[in-house]
Amino acid sequence: MAKKDPTDLSVEEKLKTLYQLQTTLSGIDEKRALRGELPLEVQDLEDEIAGLNTRIEKIENEIQDFEAAVKMKRGEIADAQASVDRYQKQLDEVKNNREYDTLTKEIEYQSLEIELCNKKIKEALIHIEERKNDLNSAMEQKAEREMALKEKKSELNEIMQETKEEEERLKEKAAELEQKIEPRLLNSFKRIRKSARNGLGIVYVQRDACGGCFNKIPPQRQLDIKIHKKIIVCEYCGRIMIDPELAGIKNEAVAVEEKPKRKRAIRKTTKKAEETPEVEA
Repeated sequence: MAKKDPTDLSVEEKLKTLYQLQTTLSGIDEKRALRGELPLEVQDLEDEIAGLNTRIEKIENEIQDFEAAVKMKRGEIADAQASVDRYQKQLDEVKNNREYDTLTKEIEYQSLEIELCNKKIKEALIHIEERKNDLNSAMEQKAEREMALKEKKSELNEIMQETKEEEERLKEKAAELEQKIEPRLLNSFKRIRKSARNGLGIVYVQRDACGGCFNKIPPQRQLDIKIHKKIIVCEYCGRIMIDPELAGIKNEAVAVEEKPKRKRAIRKTTKKAEETPEVEA
């Protein structure tokens, strides 16, 4: 049997199909809501761990640079000390004051170089110790975040396993319903649903008001909605409107309407009872 063209559907059929789609999509939203903030928390933890890995790598590179600098300075100290020893031996063989002064200045210069190198080594060792402490702290934070990530992922996977089958079924149903709705109307519905805080693109009339924004609907507009001859949207929030009976919630609507009538009857009786003693007095 050939599929019915969505554009050939009556307004009543279009509204019914749209409401069924809304109900199905709301079901999917409920399944996703069960996950709560878990997906975002997992993503945040993964980003934080990636940041800690970058920080750890940077600290390790800095430690290596300081250690290389220490090694280089120790080599310079060894060279300077060798020069001092050599000049010390040459002092025993000097023949005039000029040679003596020259060697003495070289020894003094090399001794200052040794002192400067030792100072640089001391500073580098302090930096290495500080960076190692930072490295240990970063490693501890990473271990904590990895443990938290493992727990969050386990919790998320458990929830997804519980809801996956039902969510897939609802997605298939939604895809089938979308095929029955003309593209222009479907796009409008999706746009309205996307901008709505509660994800409702089509709502039914509740207590003479819009079921989405709860603004009052004029009687004539309610009549237009009830006869469903054309697609009516709320003039306040833009949601598509559907008659409660067409949405399949007639009994609920009747119950809601009857409740305030009983309250008014009770108030009138009470008022008369209060007035009677005053007249007699």
